[in-house]
Amino acid sequence: MLELLEQIRVESAGENPWLGAAAAGAARKALAAAGGAPPARRFRLLVEVAEEELRLGNESEALRHFGEAYGLLAEVEGLASREKAETLFRVAVAWLRYGESRNCAATHGAEACILPIRARAVHREREGSEQAARYLREYLAAVPENSVQEVQGKWLLNLVHMTLGDHPGGVAPEYRLPLETFGSNAEFPRFRNVAPALGIDTFNLSGGAVVDDFDGDGDLDIFTTTFDPGGEPRFFVGDGKGGFEDRTSAAGLDGLYGGLNVVHADYDNDGDLDLYVLRGAWFGPHGRHPNSLLRNESVRGEGEDGGAPVFRDVTFPSGLGDARYPTQTAAWADFDNDGDLDLFVGNEHSVGQPAPSQLFRNEGPGPNGVVRFRDVAAAAGVEERAFVKAAVWGDFDNDRFPDLYLSVLGGANHLYRNRGDGSFEDVAAELGVTGPRQSFPAWFWDFDNDGNLDLFVSSYTGDRGGLGFVAASYQGFPGPWELARLYRGTGGGRFEDVAARAGLTRLHLPMGSNFGDLDGDGFLDFYLGTGYPDYEAVMPNVLYRSLGGERFVDVSLAAGFGHLQKGHAVTFADIDSDGDLDVFEQMGGAFPGDGFGDALFENPGFGNRWLGLLLVGTESNRSAIGARIRIDLIDADGGSRSVHRRVNGGGSFGGNPLRQTIGLGRPEAVEKVEVYWPTTDLTETFASVELDRLYRVVEGAGELAVVE
Repeated sequence: MLELLEQIRVESAGENPWLGAAAAGAARKALAAAGGAPPARRFRLLVEVAEEELRLGNESEALRHFGEAYGLLAEVEGLASREKAETLFRVAVAWLRYGESRNCAATHGAEACILPIRARAVHREREGSEQAARYLREYLAAVPENSVQEVQGKWLLNLVHMTLGDHPGGVAPEYRLPLETFGSNAEFPRFRNVAPALGIDTFNLSGGAVVDDFDGDGDLDIFTTTFDPGGEPRFFVGDGKGGFEDRTSAAGLDGLYGGLNVVHADYDNDGDLDLYVLRGAWFGPHGRHPNSLLRNESVRGEGEDGGAPVFRDVTFPSGLGDARYPTQTAAWADFDNDGDLDLFVGNEHSVGQPAPSQLFRNEGPGPNGVVRFRDVAAAAGVEERAFVKAAVWGDFDNDRFPDLYLSVLGGANHLYRNRGDGSFEDVAAELGVTGPRQSFPAWFWDFDNDGNLDLFVSSYTGDRGGLGFVAASYQGFPGPWELARLYRGTGGGRFEDVAARAGLTRLHLPMGSNFGDLDGDGFLDFYLGTGYPDYEAVMPNVLYRSLGGERFVDVSLAAGFGHLQKGHAVTFADIDSDGDLDVFEQMGGAFPGDGFGDALFENPGFGNRWLGLLLVGTESNRSAIGARIRIDLIDADGGSRSVHRRVNGGGSFGGNPLRQTIGLGRPEAVEKVEVYWPTTDLTETFASVELDRLYRVVEGAGELAVVE
């Protein structure tokens, strides 16, 4: 495997469409040969070279070529006004990225690039933003009023002046936007980015992230990957004192390059968590990279609770490497309820056509002791050939068998109902959950605490309208874009779209996203890491707070979550073991020049009560994925209510811990806790449960054990 990944790393440095230098080399060669070419020919070659240099992160070279192209604008005869305006916009974006690189990215401090821009995050090196503002003003003077082009130009101009520290006064009145345009006035305590202080702010391109306890010592650890085929994963182990130790090399992860996403579970039921790294996404014919199944072979110390994690790549011995397609999404579930976890992998286009999705059935250990997997997608009826962006499992009809939802880019989405006999039927059209047609992250959750699974499906219209559509949506303009869907489960396996009623009326372009109860009130909030590959995609990441499971409100500005850099994998986890959820976000874009440092937003606390549950399956899969939790509470006024959760890793891009940290609001007491195990159809009920405790729940044991 390591030799194959090394070969891919070398190849990607040349021909890879996102990261390779071959296209830049060809553009440079064409420009060098065009010394006596007419101004129009030379102008377009200069712009092409400039764009390629900017993609590679060679910003000074890009600006030099853009400057020369700008100087030719007056000489090029017949240049359409639209092309001239687009050139001005591209020059402005190049200067904007130059400013970001020399300020935010160079230090990626705790407050860098987070709205509202505080004094410590104002750009010290001002040339980039000052020049960006100059060209944006020229651009705005050249585009039609009330056009999408004007809307996106005003958006960026205001953000540029925020980085200069003179917003709103520094923006001409006709272009001025108030800060509230970029979020809302809603109040929420501010979370502090502590990643730089803890040394876990890895600077990298987009990638995946999982937070969980990989060494079994009770403290949460962090595993991240990167889109870059030449970049290695990072593995930070919690030290039990609120800090982290980089154990990447010690865990055997050197040379395991690349991976846009990663999912985790104890697939072999041996008591420690394993990882599956996904590769090749967006690379098309260049993306037939092998994924990696990393088996956790923790070395247990004498008398210790945990062990030093060592991961071994068992992809090919397990049968998962036999067919390779570009992918960025996968999900674990026990679809046949036989007590071990199976794996669905949603694939993308390869060699000009959609690749088949794969459903790997867990066959148990083979003669060599390695668990084997067999692809049964075709027989099961889920060999979906589409550009699959998200795959999530959830038993929406409560028949014990997990169902599968697929988010597809550029087509109808699919909800495969599990028949319980190893086959599935697509009921998305029948249940009205096929939209939006341009979607990305998705997840099952119970946002209103009624015991029925709901479904969130994002909208990703980036390849058609991009920043202009987002900016227009934020400013209240109607448009052709699709909005996210919030499909509320109404019981009996039916859904209704309540997105508008719930306040989800803005366009966001989310990539990594996830959910969790940040304020501990018992209702799930969610965070969208936004963006798309182009450098122009400067938009805030978005935190939505649940208001009693009925509506959501954007609290990004107040909470300090409005990060302007591209947000990828998102995880909600109680990283400091204080009973509330923090948020880790893996940052960065797809171009070599678009790296950024990861963030960890520390929860300041809300004073609410909580309960932690670490479920351990015996007859069911050991990770307890798919188990249902119900907590019945008694409030001080004598009233009662319930909080519902299902065990899973959260959203489709970023892995939450499988142990559940559940906010309860401020109850007087816990009346009872119910845990339902789908594999055995067993419901266990526990009374005498204390608040603010972490309990271990072993299937069939009939008792809760306090975890100190």
